[in-house]
Amino acid sequence: MSLSLDSQLDDALGKKTADALTRAFGMATVGDLLTHYPRRYASLGELTPILDLPIGETVTIVAEVLGTRMRRMRNRPGAMLEVVIGDGIGQMTLTFFGKHQGALEWREKELWPGRRGVFSGKVSEYRDSLQFAHPQYELLDDELEARQRADERVQRPIPIYPATSTIASWQVQKIVGQVLDDLDAVPDPLPANLRQEERLLDARTALEHVHRPPTHSAIDPAVRTLRMHEALVLQTALLQQREFVRAMSAIPRPAAPGGLLQRFDAALPYELTPDQRTVGVNIAADLTAAWPMNRLVQGEVGSGKTLVALRAMLQVAESGGQAALIAPTEVLASQHLRSITRTLGPDLAAELMPTLLTGQLSAPVRRKAALRVASGQSLIVIGTHALLSEKTTFADLALVVVDEQHRFGVEQREALRAKGTSPHALVLTATPIPRTVAMTVFGDLDTSTIRTLPSGRAGIQTFVAPLAEHPGWFSRVWERAAEEIAQGRQVFAVCAAIDTEKKTAEPDAAPLPPAARRSGA
Repeated sequence: MSLSLDSQLDDALGKKTADALTRAFGMATVGDLLTHYPRRYASLGELTPILDLPIGETVTIVAEVLGTRMRRMRNRPGAMLEVVIGDGIGQMTLTFFGKHQGALEWREKELWPGRRGVFSGKVSEYRDSLQFAHPQYELLDDELEARQRADERVQRPIPIYPATSTIASWQVQKIVGQVLDDLDAVPDPLPANLRQEERLLDARTALEHVHRPPTHSAIDPAVRTLRMHEALVLQTALLQQREFVRAMSAIPRPAAPGGLLQRFDAALPYELTPDQRTVGVNIAADLTAAWPMNRLVQGEVGSGKTLVALRAMLQVAESGGQAALIAPTEVLASQHLRSITRTLGPDLAAELMPTLLTGQLSAPVRRKAALRVASGQSLIVIGTHALLSEKTTFADLALVVVDEQHRFGVEQREALRAKGTSPHALVLTATPIPRTVAMTVFGDLDTSTIRTLPSGRAGIQTFVAPLAEHPGWFSRVWERAAEEIAQGRQVFAVCAAIDTEKKTAEPDAAPLPPAARRSGA
């Protein structure tokens, strides 16, 4: 049979096997199967440490049979075969049950001491001993062949695949091998000169060596090649998205002399930093272009990213356009509302009417907010994922601002943009993004960086307190916070996760020091 990456699995393997792979891994095509890569490799010379196996997880190990014992069940009819296997360090038991002893004798005959194999099952514990109950396994050659090909076998890695309770790693290995035997030439996404320059393999060889490596040294070139394929596909998709946006027509949103933006700048009690001015000039130019802006602004906390975004909001508001700022949490959205309202001042705030729209608002408050947004009365809208709701509509959405892009996907950003007619997009992040990562993850965005803090702004010190590993540090963390608060400084405690929708029981915490309590930390 001749197969390609687009061939359907039921044509390649039969309906029963294809359905099993679909249920277990969501696979539909040969390409789906061949991109289910091994998670690691074992060999006859490298047995998995049995002592480190996690209880309750489905795993695959390479081990040697040490002994067997057949016995009758005590409390019910039937027999049980116990097979002890080991890796030279630890031991565990394979347990098989049968209606009678004869039903298990064939297993006892093939699982004789000295045989090695790949064993897969869910790790459990019985009487302080690890065990597999009714594991799946594949034995590795008979004794004669093992002697004759020992050197070759030690060098040939055994791929260990992500598996489930219904499909073991060795079964995936067999299925992949069957497909590879029938696979035709694979189209190569990389040009020959690039492969030669980077010492990469052709696509067909890379797939062969990642699934059936002849030696351990053959794995790395195959992995490097397939990583390059994935990077190219991702970059191509992002560039396609970029060109798709640039093919759209946007409504130019220039700032007018004496308009909202000029009034705002004149009222600012401080000067913009050079970086804020530079980024502001770029954004102002983007907002007057024939296609939608798609720009990422990165900068430290306190560098003025929100101020830059607010100036962009004012520029689009001069033509009646609305700006929507989406934040990842209710707390952050509320902070943005307070900060933006305070920065605008009473006169501009009354004209622009900044409005909060989140899922936690009461029904009456949310209806009023949604009405102000839908009617165009509110020109600045701040919210969370509630902005993505089908019920949320805008009169003239001109600018989408995404705070902390790493908490949202491209699809969510585009879902919000779809609520307007080719609106501009501005993405903010305080997460330092190296150029290579920005090219990979944010390839559809132009990138600007604010490197300098406003004058007079104190530096921020950040400390990580791994309390899970050092619970005794808890009291010292708050003592240190109290020392800074006593000097009139602020302290922010950032937790690993904040979820306002899912309430979980918190363990009793040590009381805050008096100074921290007095300062409301």
